[in-house]
Amino acid sequence: MASQERQLPTPNTKGYECVLLIASDTDAAAKVLGELGSVTEERFLVEWVTELSRGIERLSDGGVGAAVLDLNLPDGKGVETFDKLFQAAPGVPILILSEADTEQEARQAVQRGAQDYLLKEQADGYRLRRTVRTMMDRWAAQAVCRENALATITLDLIGEGVVRTDICGNVTYLNGFAERMTGWFREEALGRPVADVLRLIDSASGADLSNVAVIVTQGDKSAIATTRCTNCTLVRRDGLEFGIENRVAIIHDQDGDAIGAVISFRDVSTARAASLEMSRAGQHDVLTQLPNRTLFDDRLTQAISLAERQKKQLGVLFVDIDQFKRINDTLGHGVGDKLLRSVAGRLTACIRRTDTVSRLGGDEFLILLSQVEHEEDAAVTARKILRAIASPHIIDNKSLDINVSIGGSTYPADGQDAESLIRQADVAMYEAKQGGRNSYLSFRRDMTTRLAQRVLLEADLRYALGRNQFLLHYQPKINLQTGQVAGMEALIRWQHPERGMLFPSTFVPIAEECGLILHIGQWVLVEACRQALEWSNSGFGVVPISVNVSAVEFQSKDFLSGVRAALIATGMEPQNLELELTETVLMQDAESAVVTLSALRAMGVRLAIDDFGTGYSSFTYLRRFPVDTLKVGQSFVQEITADPEGSTLVGAMISIGKSLKQRVIAVGVETASQLDFLQRHGCGEGQGSYFSHPVVPEQAARLFKSGVQEGMVREMHPS
Repeated sequence: MASQERQLPTPNTKGYECVLLIASDTDAAAKVLGELGSVTEERFLVEWVTELSRGIERLSDGGVGAAVLDLNLPDGKGVETFDKLFQAAPGVPILILSEADTEQEARQAVQRGAQDYLLKEQADGYRLRRTVRTMMDRWAAQAVCRENALATITLDLIGEGVVRTDICGNVTYLNGFAERMTGWFREEALGRPVADVLRLIDSASGADLSNVAVIVTQGDKSAIATTRCTNCTLVRRDGLEFGIENRVAIIHDQDGDAIGAVISFRDVSTARAASLEMSRAGQHDVLTQLPNRTLFDDRLTQAISLAERQKKQLGVLFVDIDQFKRINDTLGHGVGDKLLRSVAGRLTACIRRTDTVSRLGGDEFLILLSQVEHEEDAAVTARKILRAIASPHIIDNKSLDINVSIGGSTYPADGQDAESLIRQADVAMYEAKQGGRNSYLSFRRDMTTRLAQRVLLEADLRYALGRNQFLLHYQPKINLQTGQVAGMEALIRWQHPERGMLFPSTFVPIAEECGLILHIGQWVLVEACRQALEWSNSGFGVVPISVNVSAVEFQSKDFLSGVRAALIATGMEPQNLELELTETVLMQDAESAVVTLSALRAMGVRLAIDDFGTGYSSFTYLRRFPVDTLKVGQSFVQEITADPEGSTLVGAMISIGKSLKQRVIAVGVETASQLDFLQRHGCGEGQGSYFSHPVVPEQAARLFKSGVQEGMVREMHPS
C-alpha cells in the first residue's frame, strides 16, 4: 500500500491547504483525492496514507490543516481509531468518512471530538469540499475564542491597582494606579475602611459586595486561599463606574495568624468589551455580519428542543445563488462580495424577527423558520425570497440579475436533529438546481436515492475517460442545394459498462460541475480532428468537422491553448475546424467573449452560434461576434409546418444570417415539407433525421461515398 501512496501525483502546493486522508480502501481514497483536488474555488493539497500509524506520524510533522479519516483501517477499527488519532493530534480538525451501516460509530466519534462526518455514498465533490471547508473555518473560529482566553490571561499581568489593609479592614497602603482608579489620594485613604475606598458592586445584580475585611477577620491559620471576583464593578469616588477584576489574598504573620489582606484589581472594561466583540466575531460571518454555521447550529438545536416541548414544527431553508461563480469570474470578487451583502439584506428582510438567516460560506445561506404551522408556510417564505432576490441588484452602478435555488426541510417530519434537517434541505436544494434552478423544492425521501445515483454516476465518470468508454458519433451537415455532405458534427456518447449508451444530457452537466468537462472536451476536440483527417486520408476529400463547446470550457483560461494544442497534435487545418457555442454561453460575458472569439478567428478556426434564436444576444453583438455560421434551433424548424408564425420567424432568421454574410444551418429537419420551405427560403445547409441520425465513423464513411438521397436515409438509420 505504501507504494500506492507514493505513486499519487503531487500538485503545485502554492495556494493549497493540506488535508491528510487516512483510508485503506484504494477506490474510496481515489474518489476523495479526485474530488478534493478538483479545479474549483476550494483548492486542497491532499496527502494519502493507508494506516493509522502513518497518519499519526504525518500529523506529528505539522503542516496539516485537516484530516479525513476512515474508521476501518488495517491497524485500527471503529471509534478507537478516532480516539488514537485525536489523542495524537488534538489540534487538527477531523472529518469522519463512514459507511451507512457504521453511521452510529461516526456519530460517536463526533461526540468524542470529531468535527463532522459524511456517508461515503453521499460524499460527492461539492459536499465533500464544502464540509472540509466549513470544518476548517469552524476550527479557525474556535481558535479565535482560544486566543481570546489567552489574551485575558495576559492582561492579568498589566497595570494593576494594589490596596493593603490591616486586620480590621482599614486601608494601610494605596499605590498610584489604585489612586487613579478609586479617585482617593493615599493620604486621604489611609485608616479608612476599605469598603469606603474600594466600593464594589456586583455587575449583574447591582448589589454591594461583601467587605473584604470580613474575609480577613474570619481568617485563621488555614486561611491562605486567594479570593477572586471577575464580575464586579468599581464605583469611583466621583460616581463613575467601570468593570474590574480583583483578587484578595490574606496576609499571615510568622505564626500563621491573619494580619491583613492585599487587594489587587485592574480595569477590564475595555477588555471585557473586546472579549464580547471577539466572541461575536467568532459566531458571525465577517462579510455579511450574519450568524455563521456555529451560531446557526446552536440556535437550530435550541429551536428543536423548544419545538419538541411545545409539539410544534419548524423549517430549514438551504439557499444557494445560481451561477455565482460567473459573477466572481467576470466582474471580480469585490463585486461578488457586495452582491453577497445585498443578498444577505434581502434574505433578512423576508423573514420574521424570531427567524435566523446564516451564511454557511461561499454563496450558500441557511434560514431557520422557528415556528411553522404547516409545511406550506416554508414554501410561502421561499417564494417570497425567490421574488426578492430576482429584483435587480445595483452594485457599483451596475444592475445585476441573479436567482437562487432553495431546498427546504421540516421538523419533525424530515429530521430529528440539526444535522439531519440541514442535510435534507441541502439535498432538496440540489434537486432544485438540477431541475432548472430559480425554484424551491421541499425534501422528499426519493431525492436521497436520486442523489446517491448521481454520486455513483459521477464516480464512474471519473474513470470513463481512462477506460476508453467515450466515443463519438457524427451527424452530417447537408448542402440543401446539392444534397452532398458539407461537413460533420461530432457528438459525444458514453458507453457505460452497466447502463449502456448514455447521451450528453445525462452526464455533461455532471462533468461541468466536477471539473471533468475540461479533460473530456479536450479529448473530443482531438478525437474529432483525428477522425476528420482519417476520412480525408481515405480519399473522401476535405471533411470540415464541428465540435460543441460548453460554457465551462469556453471560460477556462486554458481554452485557447487547448484548441491550439489539438490542431498541432493532429495536423488539422484550422479552417476545417468549426467550434459551436450557444448564445447563452457567449452572452454570459459578451465583452470577454468577443476577445476570445477574435483570438480563435485569428488562429483560423471557424465559429458558429448554436441554437440561434433561443438565447438573448442583441443585434449589436451579432455584428461584433466574429462568427461564420448561424444554426437555427430545432424548436424553430419544427414549427415551420405547425405554426405559420413559426415559419415566418425561421424565414427572418435566414434573412438575418444572409445579411450578416454568414452560413445558415437548420437543425432538426425531419420532414420533406420542412426541407422544401428551407430550400425555397435559401437556407444553405441542414441537419436532422430526414437526412441521417448521428452515426458511428464507419457509417459516416458510407455517406461520403453515396451522398444523402431520399430513400437512402431510412436504410442507413441504426436499428
